Amino acid sequence: MEFLLDTANLEDIKRYGEMIPLAGVTSNPSIVKNEGKIDFFQHMKKIREIIGKEKTLHVQVVATDYAGMIRDAETIIDQIDSDVYIKIPTNTQGLKVIKELKRRGFNVTATAIYTKFQAYLAMAAGVDYLAPYFNRMENLNIDPKEAIEQIAKEILRTNSSSKILAASFKNVAQVNTALEAGAHAATMGCDIIKQAFDMPSIEKAVVDFTADWESIYGEGHTIHEL
Repeated sequence: MEFLLDTANLEDIKRYGEMIPLAGVTSNPSIVKNEGKIDFFQHMKKIREIIGKEKTLHVQVVATDYAGMIRDAETIIDQIDSDVYIKIPTNTQGLKVIKELKRRGFNVTATAIYTKFQAYLAMAAGVDYLAPYFNRMENLNIDPKEAIEQIAKEILRTNSSSKILAASFKNVAQVNTALEAGAHAATMGCDIIKQAFDMPSIEKAVVDFTADWESIYGEGHTIHEL
């Protein structure tokens, strides 16, 4: 099970990287826009410095035609590093690009997946990660849970090396559902993680435990001070 942050904010990556067992960071043009007009390649390199080489960094192409996406991918690898996972939209042009990039040995994440058939085609092309858009699928009356379950079954049936990297969440319940349906990984905004721990009951339990301890051993005395 892998947890990734869907952000390009350096401070958030540092903060949550210290908090959760972070497997990597994903980005797309909309996420980059949130950071303003940054020096794109230097910013991505800073993310890599924060997370380290052992974690995955996913960067999306911007061009929409075959030749342009190939050039984008080559530039990303050249300007950031060879370990980057190139995010390619799973459309007709994107599938052609995926085949070529995998032929060259690049790491590839197939993104903008809304249907099982898109995922099956990307799997057959040998992608490393498949990114179904959970909430967006729901908004289109597509059952993301059923889709992820079937994609996971197909991965097992064909002994595919592709992993499901579920994306596009609006709440923690959707993340839970995706993972329980068979997703190997989930990428989410920092708002989702914050939402998960913004439960008053969690803080109340901590306060109650402390109060019970201090009622015996005195205020401010912890175990290591006994």
